Amino acid sequence: MTVIRQPSTTPNSADGVVPGEWVRACVVTDLAIGRGVGVLGPDFVQAALFRIPATETDREALVGRTRLYAIGNIDPFAHAAVLSRGLTGDRDGEPTVASPLGKQVFSLRTGVCLDDDTVSVPGYAVRVVDQVVEVYFPHG
Repeated sequence: MTVIRQPSTTPNSADGVVPGEWVRACVVTDLAIGRGVGVLGPDFVQAALFRIPATETDREALVGRTRLYAIGNIDPFAHAAVLSRGLTGDRDGEPTVASPLGKQVFSLRTGVCLDDDTVSVPGYAVRVVDQVVEVYFPHG
């Protein structure tokens, strides 16, 4: 499988660069396809990192390649750090993870709960540098 690199630039806001830091997570080949792992960021913030097969509707990827996504690891319904252990899938072409506790489904692209769009988890930028996956944790 080929990993599709995510943007390697630091995330920006309307006011400029979002202050934060890139955290080294693991070597890309250590990530099992379709599974998640927890990543500990600064100040004990947790992300759930996933390597997901690209879908036919993925306009930026060829079928057979994989994508990397990172969202908050804390399930906002159960208040537990479990999303990295959730069940991955897709809903109408949208890559998703279902909480292993309440089964609420979250978009891996946006962090929005697809079962209750008033609830979401943070989304984090991901990049690959020399085969090492890094997750960007904004400060504050």
